[in-house]
Amino acid sequence: MLSSSPTRHPFLAPAGPRVLAHRGLVTPDAAAQGVAENSFAAVAEAHAAGVGYVESDCHLTADGTVVLFHDDDLSRMTGDPRKIADVRLAELEELMADRGGLVTLAQALDSFPDVRWNLDVKAEAAAAPVGRLVAPHAARVLLTSFSDDRRRVALAAARTAGAPIRPATSPGSATVARLVAAHALGLRGTVRRLLRDLDALQIPERQGPVRVVTRGLVRAAHEAGVEVHVWTVNDTGDMTRLLDLGVDGLVTDRADLALSIVNGR
Repeated sequence: MLSSSPTRHPFLAPAGPRVLAHRGLVTPDAAAQGVAENSFAAVAEAHAAGVGYVESDCHLTADGTVVLFHDDDLSRMTGDPRKIADVRLAELEELMADRGGLVTLAQALDSFPDVRWNLDVKAEAAAAPVGRLVAPHAARVLLTSFSDDRRRVALAAARTAGAPIRPATSPGSATVARLVAAHALGLRGTVRRLLRDLDALQIPERQGPVRVVTRGLVRAAHEAGVEVHVWTVNDTGDMTRLLDLGVDGLVTDRADLALSIVNGR
């Protein structure tokens, strides 16, 4: 059980377990109709299913607009090899029009005011703009990135832009690697230090041959008042097993299935 903490971030209240819709929700039927991840339609589907949290990704267009998009180029989504950073917003909107519709970060925050946003900053150039955009919404935003530098830039930009509180945050991959190693070596002081100023530890169950999520690591995070969210969990058996292990959140492409499991517990 997560230790009670007077500093629990509003993003994580009330207590979980919680379901985070990975890039929105694209059901098999929606996919057959051409709906893409991170599209307006995918976010709307997650919202309609009753999901309170959407995990998404942030890039910056050539004309400086933050958009929800995972890859740094268009090749997988549209067959166009250009980088997101080289395409202007209007053209990107046209390319995504029949794939569920492009969403800018500003549109996402305004159109879904009761959704809490777990935002992964994918591009260095997007970090400060993301921070400025989320500043008024900091109570319902968690900022993360594989790069701790990008994450810190975004957090600092939110603060400078007048965020009433710091957005919630989860560490980058380098910090996670140090944390897992320190826990394996029994360096409890180092583990506590690395967890300081974090709200969630968002990690895969395994990284190659290395098991990342263990009961001991979950316990250590909880002792520090930090939640554990595991990505990307799509098998219902795995969902149940991880919840039984004590994790606080499931990042999943099948938020509809995960909700039914969480609500049935």
